[in-house]
Amino acid sequence: MRALIKLVFILIAAGFAVGVYFNLYKDELMGERIIGISVLASAFVLMPLFLAHRWKGKRLQDYTLTKENMDRMNKKNHGKASDKEDSKDNNSN
Repeated sequence: MRALIKLVFILIAAGFAVGVYFNLYKDELMGERIIGISVLASAFVLMPLFLAHRWKGKRLQDYTLTKENMDRMNKKNHGKASDKEDSKDNNSN
């Protein structure tokens, strides 16, 4: 999967470079079309491949704000706040 992502990235980067070359030195309209196709390929091919590779094996529930996750975060933050208050009390004595 990693090699496929690198290959697609290199092809898209080459497409941008060819599009810029055509835009500057050859047919401007063709250069803009090549750049546009490269942008579309990066958005609809490269990005989904990359996201699928990075999220493989991860649970989506860990990254969504559910009631359980909110309660866990509040409990964690409440514990940090009480630790800070305890350390302030110990330093002032």
